[in-house]
Amino acid sequence: MAEEIEAAPASEGTITPVVKCPPCEEGLPFWMATFTDLILLLLTFFVLLLSFSKTETAKYQAALGSIRDAFGGNVLRQGEVIEKGKSAEDMPVMMESKDFIRPFPIEFLTTEGFFDKYEFNRESEENLNLMREDLKEFNLADSVKIHEMPEGVKARFKDKIYFGQGSTRISSMASSVFEKLVRLLSKKNWTIFVEGYSSTGERSIDGKSDSFILSSLRAAEVVKMLVAKGVRPEKITTVFYGDSRPIKVNGKINKKLSRRVEFIIRKRDLSAPGFKVHGK
Repeated sequence: MAEEIEAAPASEGTITPVVKCPPCEEGLPFWMATFTDLILLLLTFFVLLLSFSKTETAKYQAALGSIRDAFGGNVLRQGEVIEKGKSAEDMPVMMESKDFIRPFPIEFLTTEGFFDKYEFNRESEENLNLMREDLKEFNLADSVKIHEMPEGVKARFKDKIYFGQGSTRISSMASSVFEKLVRLLSKKNWTIFVEGYSSTGERSIDGKSDSFILSSLRAAEVVKMLVAKGVRPEKITTVFYGDSRPIKVNGKINKKLSRRVEFIIRKRDLSAPGFKVHGK
């Protein structure tokens, strides 16, 4: 289409040509359609990645705990937070955390910390399965309570050894459970913790030993029995608490049950080297 030229009046009798632009095509430019396709493909890709991802609630809560500590104690709670009888407009966005959230260890975000944590968790799971198998093999599964602790798994025996007032002589014990325990320690690689206790304000019969010394003597007496039965001494760790952890029944301290020795078996001893950490 030929360009139209119009004459415009000018000074001194000259004529200046005026050029008109050709009419624009309808619709958006082609490059915008290509750009939109690219954005949609990227969005689809990230949605696909999100669908394959696995959200771990424990890690989320731990990270949320660190954010809560860093920003003054408030947390942004997810999920259903609307209480009965209240509308969404009445509920604040920021709420006080009712449950203690454990801070997230920042060293876990490093490569070294990640693999140390993974190996520790894997080892704990293996020890837990092994402990269950060994307790079942020696008919002790119903006699213990298994706990998963930060330092590993442990099994606390329900049956205890009890002592008389101010005495280190055993007044009662579950002999069958004790014999099974000895066989377990003799054939399997477990460490036993012998924990001695005493009742509140208890002293020895002669009055020379206080509650802490008395609890240590009780633990030592049981250790001698284990060694005499064939348990290697390096498998035994002695712990005594004195009268600091009495047994309570219906909210009242039971002195008879507090004079006791308890057993705990674990894979690791307290002297285990653990993981190396940096001094700074």
